[in-house]
Formats: sequence, structure tokens, C-alpha cells
Amino acid sequence: MEQEEIWGTDVAQSYDTPGSGMFAPEVLGPAVDRLAELAGDGRALEFAVGTGRVAVPLAERGVSVTGIELSLPMVEQLRAKADEQTVPVVIGDMAVAVAPGQYTLVYLVYNTISNLLTQDEQVQCFRNAARHLAPGGRFVIELWVPELRNLPPGQKATVWQSESGYIGLDTYDVLRQRVVSHHFRFDETEQARLFRSPHRYIWPAELDLMAQLAGFELESRHADWTGGAFTAESRSHVSVYRIPPA
Repeated sequence: MEQEEIWGTDVAQSYDTPGSGMFAPEVLGPAVDRLAELAGDGRALEFAVGTGRVAVPLAERGVSVTGIELSLPMVEQLRAKADEQTVPVVIGDMAVAVAPGQYTLVYLVYNTISNLLTQDEQVQCFRNAARHLAPGGRFVIELWVPELRNLPPGQKATVWQSESGYIGLDTYDVLRQRVVSHHFRFDETEQARLFRSPHRYIWPAELDLMAQLAGFELESRHADWTGGAFTAESRSHVSVYRIPPA
């Protein structure tokens, strides 16, 4: 399934969950704080800006934010929150689309680089970020750590979240380094809703090599947006890469 099909109208209209999930203040607030700090007085570019979950509050903090987004339905939802002057958006693939101007910060949050399903596309994404950055500029990626240690021999799926009304599980194809995330939502009736999205998972060391190929240096890596230590038990990371100053 193509990314344009996955992020269609139905998904876009139900994507925002104000005050909960990825929109919860304790989740969103630290991300916006850290990105605003890294942007400083410069301009920021968000790859896969989506419905503006991060871009809109970042713009409200006074940061000049531009987005790149493949899905028109997602941008339509963003436009209900911010106009084109507040958050300009270039429609296109984040691996190759070009936004006007130069930036001090490019960022890619909530595992979205894994939506690019080949290693080549992911390397292109790093190179595209470098293309947009001024000397000394930074590229920030938020990404999960593959949970292959949870797969016993012969098992291809892991349940990573189970709560009232929701089950999330991943099925792995370790030969192609692919995973499909399955999100089941249900209530007291016999009906359930399923949303699936394919990903190519990336180990931190592989991500660092992609960065080197694009001319970046790893500046920092933490377990979360608040600066928690990244360890062998961390389930995700926030990695900051930097183009060397001129």
C-alpha cells in the first residue's frame, strides 16, 4: 500500500486526539520545548508535518515553521488550525521535496522516518535534510528502537500496548527489516476498527551511518525529549545530528 493511501481522508479526520495519546501535554510539551530551544532565532522545517501536531504549537512559540507533507488530507486538517502564512507547507515526499530558503533546524518526529520503506529512501531523507540546513544546523529524529529481543524463535509478532479499547501489535519481517503496525480499537459491541501501517525499522547505529553519509555528526542522543539517559533498555530515542559549522 502506498503512503498516500494509508494517510487518506478517514485517517486524517481521526488522527488528532486532543489532550491524549501523542497530543497529551506531557508528551507534546517537552518535544515543543526542546525543538524551540534547538531552533533558537532561526527557521525550522518539519518533514511529514501531518496535521501540525508539533508545528502549530511550535509556531505559537514564535518559531518560523515550514512543513513538507505527502498527504493532502492531513494538510487539510492542519489548515483548520493554522493558515498558509503561519505554517507554509510544500506538498511532496520528505525524502526529495525541497522547501524554499535555508533553516537552522530540520526535524522528523514520532517514528516517521520509518515510513520510508527502503534504506535508500531513508538515506535520501538525511541528504534532503542536509540540503536544507545552514552550516551548523541540526537534524532531529525521534524514533523507536526495534523490539526484536521480544521475539521468541518462531514468533513473528509482539504486542506493544494493550489497554481498555485498544491493542497495538507489530508483525516483523526480519529478512527485509520491515514491520507492520496493527492498531485495533474496539468498544462493548462486536465491531472493531483496524488501522495498519508498514515501516522499515532502523537500528541506532544504522541511523548514525546514514547521517555520516549525508555529512552529519551525532551531537546527542537521549531516551526522550526531556534528556533522559539512552540505555540498552530504552524503547525510543531522540537523536540530534549536526552539520559542521563552516
